[in-house]
Amino acid sequence: MKVRETQALGLFGDLGVIEKVGNKGKTTERLERLDLHGVLKSKIQPLCRLKYGEIWEDRVKGHRVGVLDATEIEDVNKIVGSEKAKLIINDPPYNVAVGNANTDRLFKISLRDYSDFSAKWVKNATKIMDENAHLYIWMGADYKDNFQPLPDFMIMMREFKELKPKNLITLRNQRGYGTQKNWMWIRQELLHYVKGKPEFKVVYTDIPKILRGYYKVINGKLLENLERSKSNTIRPGNVWVDIQQVFYRLEENVPGCYAQKPLRAIERLILTSSKNKNVVLDFFAHSGTTLIAGERLNRKVFTFDVDPIFAEITIRRLEHFRKIGKTGWQWRNPFPEIEKQTGEYKWI
Repeated sequence: MKVRETQALGLFGDLGVIEKVGNKGKTTERLERLDLHGVLKSKIQPLCRLKYGEIWEDRVKGHRVGVLDATEIEDVNKIVGSEKAKLIINDPPYNVAVGNANTDRLFKISLRDYSDFSAKWVKNATKIMDENAHLYIWMGADYKDNFQPLPDFMIMMREFKELKPKNLITLRNQRGYGTQKNWMWIRQELLHYVKGKPEFKVVYTDIPKILRGYYKVINGKLLENLERSKSNTIRPGNVWVDIQQVFYRLEENVPGCYAQKPLRAIERLILTSSKNKNVVLDFFAHSGTTLIAGERLNRKVFTFDVDPIFAEITIRRLEHFRKIGKTGWQWRNPFPEIEKQTGEYKWI
């Protein structure tokens, strides 16, 4: 295993200087969607410190980031080593042509090929899970294609007898899409499976309880839910309405990364389904959200991506967080070495 180590103290300067160049301080993303921009990716490629098969190891807390393939068990074993994961949070490609664009990152292939791809990485996940562990999978549904791949993915999961379905969670996007002739689409689906009997910790949201009801007789007295509750706020349940979809005005936004998951959502999974210093795995690093969540909650995160650019973004995001305490870049550029000038990206 080829491992590169660093203390992750920041390999680039103060990102605040970016305000003075490029788009003259306008609050628009300084980096276009990387999955749609092959020329831009070719410019960023030389900035990536990892190549396929290599792993970066953080000497501060033991995090690992690799450029590896989720469908290859040798790659998965390489980053895990002798460890076992108590929690895996995966956000794989959804087999949906997002934004009417079929790209290398967000690809659209045959349903059979997608099921084969999914079965391979799920099989690898089961092999490195602890005997009692949680597996969460974000999954999309294309209503223009019979809601694929969600239903077939769920059927495919029945083949893994060691995994038991636990829940189907819906994250309500605060911003959606739709027309006046259709219901607005404002949901993302999260599948929850368990292996064995892992522990689960109940958490509460910051949403106040406002509805009365659920009357129950306790010690001879008829009480409703507000009177007998242990908290003034509600539990999240399996419909999450309190988490904001990530967009460019939020601190945690990572320009270039399309449809990144909210940090609060990943932190909720980590808090409920793992303990302090447990190993958390993520097979599809993308914007590095799982790594940042683990860093903030004192978990050791092993994550990887088959694309070296997203592995680089993941490492830089950790360095950025440790250097200035911010969870993302908002509209700024995670690659300050290049900026968009006169319609194209140039070195600065």
